Amino acid sequence: MWTEEQQEEASRQPARIIADHGHMQRLITADGECWGKMSGRLRHESLESGVSPAVGDWVAVACKPGEEVIIHHLLPRQSRVSRQAAGPITKEQLIAANVDTLLIVAALNHDFNLRRLERYVLMAWNGGVRPVIVLSKSDLCDDVQTRISQVEGIAPGVEVLAISAIEGQGKEQLDMVLKPGATVALTGSSGSGKSTLVNWMMGREVQITQSVREGDSRGRHTTTHREMFVLPQGAVLIDTPGMRELHLWDEGEDGLSQAFGEIEELASACKFMDCSHTKEEGCAVKEAIENGELEAKRLSNFLKMQKELQYQRRKEEVASRKRTASSKPAKTRKAKHAHRVKDWEQY
Repeated sequence: MWTEEQQEEASRQPARIIADHGHMQRLITADGECWGKMSGRLRHESLESGVSPAVGDWVAVACKPGEEVIIHHLLPRQSRVSRQAAGPITKEQLIAANVDTLLIVAALNHDFNLRRLERYVLMAWNGGVRPVIVLSKSDLCDDVQTRISQVEGIAPGVEVLAISAIEGQGKEQLDMVLKPGATVALTGSSGSGKSTLVNWMMGREVQITQSVREGDSRGRHTTTHREMFVLPQGAVLIDTPGMRELHLWDEGEDGLSQAFGEIEELASACKFMDCSHTKEEGCAVKEAIENGELEAKRLSNFLKMQKELQYQRRKEEVASRKRTASSKPAKTRKAKHAHRVKDWEQY
């Protein structure tokens, strides 16, 4: 005979989180959509580990007719899109889970920034997600092909698409990425046109859109929470709020080597195995810059992000040890402080 607890566990069913509203999550099960919340045990475990369910996660739920479901277990993730949370605490902010492709949207206006794109590409590779760069608002650019070439130069091997929702350009290429059954997440700076892109892919107005400031092409947040949509193409899309800043979080997926593959390849020919690519003799990377094979800014950003990830990794190791050693309730613990971007240069 099964115990009551065993019977309850056997009755649990899989569900996927499609929207996160803080204390409540919107889920979809085999029976349709419903509201749910974490069980007391899962909430306690999340506070202890710092790992909480997010949009895209698969979970095990228990439900009764007419009631909200209870989320009991978080199932293993295949991939993730995450960053270091804003503020003084060393903590991962999960943007989306179980993502196949990350669409990195960058507008071809005054806010276009190659260095920022490098960070987004690294964020994708770090979480085991395939990046695709979408250059939106191509109707505002006089030389789209030059921009595409510049992006391909800082993202070797990454697919780059130029689109214009207003003029209906690039839809066919975008549809090729939205394969049936695939989970695609959307990210980028505020004002890059993500909400317009969601409406374009959905074929109807599902997200509010706003204009950007003419002076600097900066936008305002129109998407306020993460939400999942089922596209007509058969793919699942996770839309996320725009980012003002992107602090990297290292998942140990060797994303730096993938994002800067050409530097890693050049480094294999350096005279010293531990070459820092700054002042050593026989540095193949520095020679490539002198010969015009590699842009100096590319190496500069590589070294900067390398320092950032190393520093963040050390801070997380310290924070993890404190979490493990402490027996105090999570709410009584002191914050684990992290330096801001401007402080990395001193390390």
